[in-house]
Amino acid sequence: MLLSTLVKAALRSLSAHKLRTFLAMLGIIIGVAAVIAMMELGAGAQQQVLERFSAMGTNLLIVQPGQRGMRGVMSGSQQNLTLEDALAVAQEVKDVSLVAPVVGGSAQVKYGNRNSRVTITGSSVTYLPMRGFEVEKGRAFREQEAERQARVAMIGPVTAENLFGDDDPVGQAIKIKGVNFQVIGVLKAKGSQGWFNPDDQVIVPYSTAMKQLFGLTCLREIDINAVEKADLNTVSADVTALLRKRHRLAADAEDDFHIFNQAELLANVSSAARTFTILLGGIAGISLLVGGIGIMNIMLVTVTERTREIGIRKAIGARRRDILGQFLLEAVILTGLGGAFGCLGGTGLATLIGRLTEFSTRTDPFSICLALVFSAAVGIFFGFYPAVRAARLNPIEALRYE
Repeated sequence: MLLSTLVKAALRSLSAHKLRTFLAMLGIIIGVAAVIAMMELGAGAQQQVLERFSAMGTNLLIVQPGQRGMRGVMSGSQQNLTLEDALAVAQEVKDVSLVAPVVGGSAQVKYGNRNSRVTITGSSVTYLPMRGFEVEKGRAFREQEAERQARVAMIGPVTAENLFGDDDPVGQAIKIKGVNFQVIGVLKAKGSQGWFNPDDQVIVPYSTAMKQLFGLTCLREIDINAVEKADLNTVSADVTALLRKRHRLAADAEDDFHIFNQAELLANVSSAARTFTILLGGIAGISLLVGGIGIMNIMLVTVTERTREIGIRKAIGARRRDILGQFLLEAVILTGLGGAFGCLGGTGLATLIGRLTEFSTRTDPFSICLALVFSAAVGIFFGFYPAVRAARLNPIEALRYE
């Protein structure tokens, strides 16, 4: 039997029971729509997380002091990273482009009758390009200001709004822990990163933060930016060897510092987000399987109702494969149309959620193609048994069926 004839016969059979056909398709539509919507929401969340982590800096190594303690009991971080360590890394380690010493803490910041408790970060002029910060108003502080412990500050946009409202902060004086600082710049917004909001902070020269605000002699961390296409693992090993030598650690002694590889962290976060997306799609895919069971149920009912028709077709020369192809095609058409409508519904639902909420969505053509292929596979899988049952009917018994 020609394919066109099979298609016409399948469409005629499905249109004969419009409501039943629609209800059978509805399970597939809901299943595919759920899969598409969940996959797009998951992909959007993954992209959002990656963008936030990328905003923290790329090709970045972060050296932090290790924990101190005895016999497994930790009592806090060691104070062993110095400005000299940072300078040595910048001068002696190959493939290092920028180094930034970092200190910090939390403090009350006041302007007039307004005050806000924010994160205070003390670093060098290299901190901004390493961490992807840009100045929206005013300017960044200069190296000379860091050398002479100048009381200048750059503030995030959230801090600027909390302290100054609609007024221009540049040139104004604020108090940090009772010390006057001149605001010389406002940073561009980067967005909250969950546990830390880079838009709600004050950045001052590291020398000023260490001597005048916190009374520190050691650093909280050393940020290291490698040159483009450098092997971060090699750079990390070179930094480790240098710091172990500077800290005079014995060959069998553990490192008294930790080095965090931003690229590895980004890869781990990306993998976790991808797993979460697949999990969401898998959960939504359960409804697609339920829809497939509904298709099988409808097809079994259809085979029973059309027993005499099958007998007549066989009596006039229809072969088993013709009957098998007809009923299998009906199941595929049901799931194919349901999958197409489900893709439209799922994409529309994901777009609507993205517009009405803070969730980010991203349309992925691969997930749409996957959902369509999977819906067709569901039709073949769940339609195969009813089609085989129809093809195996004895024509004589089928003609006797009442």
